[in-house]
Amino acid sequence: MNILQAVVLGIVEGLTEFLPISSTAHLILASRIFGIPTDDFLKTFEIAIQLGAIMAVALLYRAIFLKQWQINKRVLIAFLPTAILGAALYPFIKELLGSTTSASVALLVGGIALIVFERLHREGPNDVGALSIISYKQAIAIGLAQSVAMVPGISRSAATIIGGMMVGIKRETIVEFSFLLAVPTMAAATGLDLLKNFNGFSGGEVNLLFVGFFSAFASALFAVSWFIQYIKNHTFTAFGIYRIVIAIAFLILA
Repeated sequence: MNILQAVVLGIVEGLTEFLPISSTAHLILASRIFGIPTDDFLKTFEIAIQLGAIMAVALLYRAIFLKQWQINKRVLIAFLPTAILGAALYPFIKELLGSTTSASVALLVGGIALIVFERLHREGPNDVGALSIISYKQAIAIGLAQSVAMVPGISRSAATIIGGMMVGIKRETIVEFSFLLAVPTMAAATGLDLLKNFNGFSGGEVNLLFVGFFSAFASALFAVSWFIQYIKNHTFTAFGIYRIVIAIAFLILA
């Protein structure tokens, strides 16, 4: 991997992390286009640059993280299922990061699921419209939905958003909750991976990690702001169609 490739992968991470299209799948597919070998460093790179994306959310939503404990409690409760399952399944999950085919299939299935869900789902008058009144039961359900996204290609954002809407949370509210939930989730995933592997990297590889981090941070600032505006007047159907097209293209190429 060179500096330019690290910049591009960082941008891909930042632009796709918070959209329901799976940043992990896009990173896997982009690395294949570049011809980057699937080694331990690439797998760690794909995980570690997520930290840049979550720093963007931490900055944009700093008022909530610093002052609104009622919301933070719900975020932490939603984080617990992924924390437990992620720690238990870490070796298996990281192994899947090397599979273009599994990521493409997950993209395809997730795209179909998004389209079907949008056709069937109707927002109810009693659906929750504020982060602070999401129930603890709903928070746990969202956390369990997020756990499904440990499989590369599913999309953490898509899983939490669909899971939240299914248990009675309004579209804009669950999108923002998904942003907040990304912070402890991806911080834990990145921390665990770096703790296990950081000492084995060269100085040049560490520099590439920092380049990817800052690229992801900058592009995520744009993506989060854009997505909030987009969902005010649109459904997720377009993302479902995009996922299907990209998945089919890579399955054919593979």
